[in-house]
Amino acid sequence: MQPALRITTKVLPGNKIEIEIPEAEIGDCVDVFVILPEKVETKKRSVLDIIEESRRKHPSRTAEDIDRQLQEERLSWDS
Repeated sequence: MQPALRITTKVLPGNKIEIEIPEAEIGDCVDVFVILPEKVETKKRSVLDIIEESRRKHPSRTAEDIDRQLQEERLSWDS
């Protein structure tokens, strides 16, 4: 089995990478595999969409319910 070496490096200006291989000698041929990280695509949503989603998840919560819950939480801090 061929020896392998895993090196993590950063992309430098000009979209270049630099690696050092201590086990190799000048003139050795090596294969280099570059695995790019998966980029998570974030979905752009408007503030109105976020508010509407929140209202769908908690349709029965009124301002009074929220105030009551906050007051109960504050009172528990004093205990």
